[in-house]
Amino acid sequence: MKLYYLEKVKSTQIYAKEYLGKNEDSNICFYTYNQTSGLGSQNNNWEGENGNLFFSFVISIKDLPKDLPLQSASIYFAFILKELLSVKGSNLILKWPNDFYLQQKIGGLITNKINDKLICGIGLNIVKTKSYSEVLDIDINKKELLKLYFNKLELYPSWKQIFSKYKLEFHLNKKYFTKINNEKLSMKDATLNEDGSLNINNKKVYSLRWLKL
Repeated sequence: MKLYYLEKVKSTQIYAKEYLGKNEDSNICFYTYNQTSGLGSQNNNWEGENGNLFFSFVISIKDLPKDLPLQSASIYFAFILKELLSVKGSNLILKWPNDFYLQQKIGGLITNKINDKLICGIGLNIVKTKSYSEVLDIDINKKELLKLYFNKLELYPSWKQIFSKYKLEFHLNKKYFTKINNEKLSMKDATLNEDGSLNINNKKVYSLRWLKL
């Protein structure tokens, strides 16, 4: 993965999309510590502040594991980072399907499909903001974390490997809510399917949050 540092940018997701409009590259990542207008799921904004970590990477769908349900790519990418942070000592969990949580949300992930490629954007609160008082519970070197993440990601572990670990931790989601079609639903009785989808309120819901750019 080629890493490109941006001093300041509105959104690494939009930057990556515009880059793809002019280039065919994949295995490329744009990262910054100063993102001013980040994009989140449900077309929400993700407030950034200088010192946090924001990055978006472009990956070819053909490079992904053959058993990965594309609609669950967010779980796949997010859990790999969650697992790495846990090894470093963090207590964060992955809240279905794409949020990093301690006592409250400290980061998240969004995926956007463009032709035969995915753009995955990740934001992680490391310094406190006006809206988010809780931040990552370990000290990390941000650039080193990126390198470790992509070293692990580019081994392309199977969906089965990643999902089997996430499934063991899914019970930690039970005290939270999730939003489906703008409806806030308790996850107390939700169950997880093998393809990463959720059974909740007698509905089967898939995890992919496509971002409309």
